[in-house]
Amino acid sequence: MIPEKLSEPPRDCPLCPRLHQFIAEWRTREPDWFNAPVPTFFSRDGDDSVRLLIVGLAPGLRGANRTGRPFTGDYAGELLYATLKSFGFSTGEFQARPDDGVELIDTALTNAVRCVPPENKPVGAEINTCRSFLKLTIQRFRNLQAIVTLGTIAHQSTIRALGARVGDHPFSHGGRADVGNIAVFSSYHCSRYNTNTGRLTEEMFVDVFRNVAEYLAAKRG
Repeated sequence: MIPEKLSEPPRDCPLCPRLHQFIAEWRTREPDWFNAPVPTFFSRDGDDSVRLLIVGLAPGLRGANRTGRPFTGDYAGELLYATLKSFGFSTGEFQARPDDGVELIDTALTNAVRCVPPENKPVGAEINTCRSFLKLTIQRFRNLQAIVTLGTIAHQSTIRALGARVGDHPFSHGGRADVGNIAVFSSYHCSRYNTNTGRLTEEMFVDVFRNVAEYLAAKRG
């Protein structure tokens, strides 16, 4: 089993100088915020229970970077956590703060890049560097059967983390790629921008998770 300390960057991770400096600046501006690499949010029943992993892009500045929990504190979390609960992947009432009592069931949430990037845009070197943590996170879950990737960058980094070629498994909303014994389901990111512009509707997002739930139910037999 991969120890948690290896799959999560340290609080003062220096591997990406631009992101390290950006966080340092926000620690000065907002000392009460989390302002550090945001750790994976794990299933209440431990690593061996995780059958579904959701991979986002990176923490939002006033979302997870502020609160310290993936998809917590901005709009993306409202849609994601509501959808997870509707399919039995979480319990509790999401209130956009890490102490709201939400627990994940057989599920974990993480990001392709663990530190908040300026303008929510990590560069290629940062994505590649942080993939080492994504690989180890995936390896932690020996019973993992499905991954949902939110957006193109998360999808591509996940495919590479699984040792496959992006060209063989391109991103498409609602698509599915089978890599080894893991099914990778892809969706547009549940950001406010995507929902406001109509690129992603709630129905489109829910449909992805319906497919995931049906897949996992069939695997369970």
